Amino acid sequence: MRLLLLLSAFFASIVTSSAQDQHLTKPKLVVGLVIDQMRWDYLYRYNSLYGDNGFKRLLNEGFSCENTMVPYVPTYTAPGHTCIYTGSVPAINGMIGNNWFDRNTNKNIYCTDDSTVSTVGSNTEEGKMSPDNLWVTTITDELRLSNNFKSKVIGIALKDRASILPAGHTANAAYWFDDKAGKWISSTYYMKTLPAWVGDFNTKDLPGAYMSKDWNTLLPTDKYDVSTADDEPYENNIKGEKTVTFPHKLSSIGNDNKFSSFKTTPFANTFTLDFAKAAIENEKLGSNNVTDFLAISISSTDYIGHAFGPNSVEIEDTYLRLDKDIAGFLEYLDATIGKGNYLVFLSADHGAAHVPAFLNDHKIPAGTFSEEVLTKELNMVIETTFGLKNIVQDLQNYQVYLNINEIQKSGKDVNAVKALVIQTLKQKPYIVNAFNTDEIGQVTIAEPLKTRIINGYNSKRSGDIEFVIKPAYFEGGNKGTTHGLWNPYDAHIPLVWFGWKIPHGKLNSETYMTDIAPTIAALLQIQMPNGCVGKVITEVVK
Repeated sequence: MRLLLLLSAFFASIVTSSAQDQHLTKPKLVVGLVIDQMRWDYLYRYNSLYGDNGFKRLLNEGFSCENTMVPYVPTYTAPGHTCIYTGSVPAINGMIGNNWFDRNTNKNIYCTDDSTVSTVGSNTEEGKMSPDNLWVTTITDELRLSNNFKSKVIGIALKDRASILPAGHTANAAYWFDDKAGKWISSTYYMKTLPAWVGDFNTKDLPGAYMSKDWNTLLPTDKYDVSTADDEPYENNIKGEKTVTFPHKLSSIGNDNKFSSFKTTPFANTFTLDFAKAAIENEKLGSNNVTDFLAISISSTDYIGHAFGPNSVEIEDTYLRLDKDIAGFLEYLDATIGKGNYLVFLSADHGAAHVPAFLNDHKIPAGTFSEEVLTKELNMVIETTFGLKNIVQDLQNYQVYLNINEIQKSGKDVNAVKALVIQTLKQKPYIVNAFNTDEIGQVTIAEPLKTRIINGYNSKRSGDIEFVIKPAYFEGGNKGTTHGLWNPYDAHIPLVWFGWKIPHGKLNSETYMTDIAPTIAALLQIQMPNGCVGKVITEVVK
């Protein structure tokens, strides 16, 4: 009897130990797949033409947070990628835009500029980049910290900021595309020389091969019936082309524009994912005894979206091709890492507005304005009233930067100058409100916009005055589109979880971009990033 009890206890301990081991098991590889400028509705807009193994597979087998919102303004690439990987907002992480005006140097700062490092992989200045301007840790940093830097973390994107910021401060590598040299490069922040496999990949000159062929539609043009006609006067051409219609004669684009124009083709998405596969293979990601992390951003969707707009045949064709690329990438992960052994999340850094001219054609109010023209007008009004020249030092991110030192030196009233600027802004038909940024707490503005403005304001980097414009209006020209605002077309993004221990389902209640990093932290049982303000999406981690 005693022997039977001992055996029972022994087998029970094995079962318990097994259950605990299973509970502590982590994915071999986490893949972040951020689609630059992907509006949430693209998940479904082209659904009838998607295959079964790309976006549909993610939705049919994964978990979709259907109402994920960006909880700050402005909605740009650098803040978006930063928020996804930090769970933080610009007020805390410092990444208030792709660019901002620095009062200490009186210069514009690019988000990842770093003059202390050098380019690795080419002879250009395109590699003088690092995450130094980012104030907080990323989920990729926290993964490395959790196991004494045993995990490998690599960032990959055509855009430097979309590779560097997700990869974090402690990454093993970040790679981005040098459109002057046509190569993947990095910086001395990460390494002294490129790994041999990156050099071998660059030697293939795949961008040159892609640009030797033309871009035609994947399907017969009559299949693209949720897009406008191919030839629209409000579309921009690919640099080096003379028309905006298919077929896009990439082969006729000269060498001066070849590699920069390559970014505005769907083939650059294929190129990015092929490079990601090469990274997995050569860096042996997912074959360690700890979790590795590959942060990928698909950038060409943004370049193409800016040029042609959400209703174009070009953007539809791009997403149909990307659907095939994603299907192939998932198939590759199945074969190399193993089904159920990897975790993928798909999201976006922001969406995009419809082209105003397209909306106007359909009697919907929309329009654009020029920051340059507005800056000149504000300076003229200030000079006329106070006798002060060029007091508006910069206007960007829907904020006005004033030369406060010059106003004070002149003996003029700073508050009076600010009041004049605010009054002038409010007189513009496209501006609905303007206010001092340090007084947003007292301004009467509807939620959720007020909270998003507060989340986006950083006292060390933001401007002195912020203004709010009408829906469907933005700063820009008469062709193409952009993003940057709080409205759903810019702030409603996809968020789909897939793979390791992810239940199938969907959630329609509101979640936020800030919730991605803490949810990953919960899944991996590691600490949240140190500036994180998001919450775990409990439905994903059940």
